Amino acid sequence: MVLTVDVGNTRIKGAVFEDDILIEYFVFEKKELQEKIKNILNKYKKTTHLVVASVGNIEKESFLELEKEVKIHFVSHKDSFPFVNSYETPQTLGIDRMVLAAGATLQYPNQNRLVIDAGTCVTYDFIDENDHYLGGAISPGLRLRYEALHNFTSKLPLLTLDEPKHFIGKSTSESIHSGVVNGLVYEIDGFINEYRGQCLKFIIILTGGDTEFLAKRLKNTIFANSNFLLESLNRTFQYKIKND
Repeated sequence: MVLTVDVGNTRIKGAVFEDDILIEYFVFEKKELQEKIKNILNKYKKTTHLVVASVGNIEKESFLELEKEVKIHFVSHKDSFPFVNSYETPQTLGIDRMVLAAGATLQYPNQNRLVIDAGTCVTYDFIDENDHYLGGAISPGLRLRYEALHNFTSKLPLLTLDEPKHFIGKSTSESIHSGVVNGLVYEIDGFINEYRGQCLKFIIILTGGDTEFLAKRLKNTIFANSNFLLESLNRTFQYKIKND
């Protein structure tokens, strides 16, 4: 069994896998890291490997104290990946984006793939049918957009994510919700249409914390899977074992 852990900018997510089957999913705060992982390992005693991908600010030592209980692997640029990295600055490509690209390559072979990760930031990553990672884009996620409107203006309130009641906002709050939510939806659909102008046929994978909220609003046909990064971590690790 394998425990995959994604250390994000805001929270930590984890999942236990037996081969390719996701057994249980976890979400917890960074301060709970050691306690939660020890509890998971105690519950699933057959877990042999802990696979970690981190973009958040957390020390490796927090994990290394668990080495007596499980083998730990931190995913890095030195690992084997099932695609050719054609990014102009490959060492600056985020580990999370590399793992997502690997998962898309392994799960959807011989196809053009666009992976959209809607979390703190929204990332777009394109891998062509020849398994070349070409690059993508990064923009602010929903929470960052709400925070930016509040932090960089003098009077706009700090709101939390909510369903826009009207396309034409009838109050300041309604206008913010309409602008933030609809703005991101139009952005995502716009990116998809732009890619379609360059490549007629490709699959679209939407993942990240805001997957369910956004999926039903998009015009384009997508595969929505909020656990795709954790699943991709498991697939990437299995690929590494077979190819190292």
